Amino acid sequence: MSFLTHEENGLVWLTSPLLSGVRHGFSTRQGGVSQPPFDTMNLAPGRGDDPSAVQENYRRFCGALGMDPVRTVLSKQVHEATVRLCTAGDAGKGLLSPRDYTADALITRAAELPLVVFSADCGIILLYDPVEHAIGAVHAGWRGCAAGILEKTVQAMTTSFGSRPENLVAAIGPCIQQCCFETDDDVPAAMTAALGTDAAPYLARQGAKWHVDLSGLNRQWLLRAGLSPSHIDRCPLCTACRPDLFWSHRKMGQARGAQVAMISLDKEH
Repeated sequence: MSFLTHEENGLVWLTSPLLSGVRHGFSTRQGGVSQPPFDTMNLAPGRGDDPSAVQENYRRFCGALGMDPVRTVLSKQVHEATVRLCTAGDAGKGLLSPRDYTADALITRAAELPLVVFSADCGIILLYDPVEHAIGAVHAGWRGCAAGILEKTVQAMTTSFGSRPENLVAAIGPCIQQCCFETDDDVPAAMTAALGTDAAPYLARQGAKWHVDLSGLNRQWLLRAGLSPSHIDRCPLCTACRPDLFWSHRKMGQARGAQVAMISLDKEH
């Protein structure tokens, strides 16, 4: 499949055709009101941006997706493999009220409860179960990837909702691609320890450094979790190569905003 690009009043976002049955979107840095260095569609609170600008950015982005910004549930990412089952009581946490949890993955079957994960190079993945009517949003940087957070999220959806992995569809959003993800030996060693020989196709040695295909490794975890290859979509865009569209921690450091992946269920009729 191929991700689709949408534009409305200067706001640019991406969607996956595989997730056409559920409201979702992957933001870019275009179409918001934040001032430099957060210009313009920064959706990450707590980075030094004007809170009123961040809230206006949520209003615009959620408006484009048909979601309610005051009901968003924001992840609190610590590069671990904690999965949080979200309920209606979590609505607004992270944007309008404090988060009383840390979690790099969020799951729910509650209607109209948008789940939000952040990225400035890391993998952001959205999951949808059209049979059990459940969703998940996952932040999978290299540490979370090596810790198997995607497989753990699929397992949590199975335990909590009765999801069957073969019914799930997944969209892996824009992240740093192999062209720009240059590392020392620690990242390949962690991936190999976690995935064994399945990691090898996504690790390329170039001189003293390695180039790592984080998106491919996250896809491998989804396959290991039982998803069908035809049920996994991958965005080819590199956050480090496209500063016009995305923030990149590797290219910009801490003086930046963040893009998000967001997904929400409609009320069942």
